[in-house]
Amino acid sequence: MGDYVLSCCSAADLTKEQLEERDIKYIYFHYQLDGVDYPDDLGASVPYEEFYAMMNNGADTKTSQVNAEEFEEYFEGFLKEGRDILHLTLSSGISGTINSANIAKDILSEKYPERKIYIVDSLAASAGYGLLMDKLADLRDEGKSIEEVYDFAINNRLKLHHWFFSTDLKFFVKGGRISKTAGALGGVLNICPLMNVDYLGRLIPREKIRTKKKVIKRIVEKMHECAEKGEDYSGKCFISQSACIEDAKAVAELVEKEFPRLNGKVRINYIGNLIGAHTGPGTVALFFWGYERVD
Repeated sequence: MGDYVLSCCSAADLTKEQLEERDIKYIYFHYQLDGVDYPDDLGASVPYEEFYAMMNNGADTKTSQVNAEEFEEYFEGFLKEGRDILHLTLSSGISGTINSANIAKDILSEKYPERKIYIVDSLAASAGYGLLMDKLADLRDEGKSIEEVYDFAINNRLKLHHWFFSTDLKFFVKGGRISKTAGALGGVLNICPLMNVDYLGRLIPREKIRTKKKVIKRIVEKMHECAEKGEDYSGKCFISQSACIEDAKAVAELVEKEFPRLNGKVRINYIGNLIGAHTGPGTVALFFWGYERVD
């Protein structure tokens, strides 16, 4: 294993246990719940079920990114240990946190000129971001250098696919991702929008599908269309969900049935409180490796 730190933001939506098992370091974002500040500490301060229940009951949420001073303090701890750093940020299509990370890098590069600090825009979010980090940890554990892992991240980040659907549109309306008219119409017609993350790392609505049953089928069809080697896909598959575990299990069961060569079972995690503050409850997201995203 190389003597460098592999790092991400809390919005990668891996559990504390998964991050520790893979030796991936992480820095917290922040959010507010009814005006009270919390770190996005993987559900420790506010458990996920409690967080989504509060949102359902009308709690107000706001989020804030990691600032440059926080990044500087976080990175310097590793540099003092004589370790280089490869940090992947939450997608720039969702957050401007990469700018803070780069400011901290510039300051610390002058202070520690003998050390290497690489900052990469993941162009990913939630457990798609987590799946990318998991792959980079594999490469590090195989003995790849920090430069080799950096090159892989840059050259392959757009091969990570994110497909989402939601059965509750009110939080997408609140966040401005769906218009009030579309949200109202969607509720009446039982429409579950199918969305993905595009080549710029932005969350984009793609299809309007009526009924949960049909959107569950359609999201797995998208995996057939986009996955590396189609139904012979042999990589890992992650799912994240926001207080709708049965819907996530239904997607996982269908994926495992239709992709028999998967690398292990589908792993289901929560959508963390940072991302969940925008999606609200009722969202399921499917992540896998495939062809390069071009739109």
